[in-house]
Amino acid sequence: MMKAVRYHEYGDATALTLEEVPVPAPGPGQVLVKVAATSFNPADATLRAGHLREVFPVALPHVPGADVSGTVAALGADVTGPGEGAAVAGFLPLDGDGAAAEYVLAPASVLAPVPDGVDRVGAAALPAVGLTAWQALFEHGGLKAGQRVLVNGAGGGVGGYAVQLAHREGAHVTATASPRSAERVRGLGADEIVDYTQAPVAKAARGPFDLVVNLVPTAPEDTDALAALTADGGTFVTATTEPSTAPGRGVTVTRMVVRSDPAQLAALLALVAAGDLRITATRRPLPDLPAVHAEADRGDLHGKTVITV
Repeated sequence: MMKAVRYHEYGDATALTLEEVPVPAPGPGQVLVKVAATSFNPADATLRAGHLREVFPVALPHVPGADVSGTVAALGADVTGPGEGAAVAGFLPLDGDGAAAEYVLAPASVLAPVPDGVDRVGAAALPAVGLTAWQALFEHGGLKAGQRVLVNGAGGGVGGYAVQLAHREGAHVTATASPRSAERVRGLGADEIVDYTQAPVAKAARGPFDLVVNLVPTAPEDTDALAALTADGGTFVTATTEPSTAPGRGVTVTRMVVRSDPAQLAALLALVAAGDLRITATRRPLPDLPAVHAEADRGDLHGKTVITV
């Protein structure tokens, strides 16, 4: 038996309960991971509330937690790769049970090795948000050294990695942040900080930008104003709200959804091991997960939270 946090029906954070459940056995193509940590992502709360049930239907009861770091405990049939005891991390499918448990089944195809020198608990803070930042900047944004990039939502989990990766690439980074997170965001490599609590970003940011990355839900008029900051022929990438009208001027608009990519995750973890990418997260124990969800629902959860198992 193992401990796991589950919900038996969609609802608010009170639906989450810590329970004793059987340890699952890996099938073909699966790996049983002994969990060191998972993390909270906003999608976990959206799934729990039932808002994505038509897109990502889950079997109830459901264990949340798409991020995982830990060690290989057992391999399913026909699985090759890291053996028992190897440190791994991954971004799990949203429609399967997650890692808010002592053990989790993971498709072998989503796991990346965690290199020496990377904290196994901290590694759980990286998969979903790190991959979102990487894909937004480089896959969809085509960011290159010397370009100007605006990261809207730099104080969040994705935004912090986007700032670091863009700075490392040699871009000039303008980041939106509140006074609470401004110093931290500047320390991650932002060249300019826009305090969105004092003025609308579209008025305060000194555009145009070769790439605008929008990581926070914005009203239609605000999204349009952000897209208007994109330079002619530039790229507007949003993980949330799309512009209501095409900005024209040769601007490419991309509405992205993050995907699991173990090769990209391995590259991110290698940057962490080399000291070129910093993981920052608050750590909370597994029994605190319902409280973490409740804080997120109230808007009281800031930054990235790792759940230690």
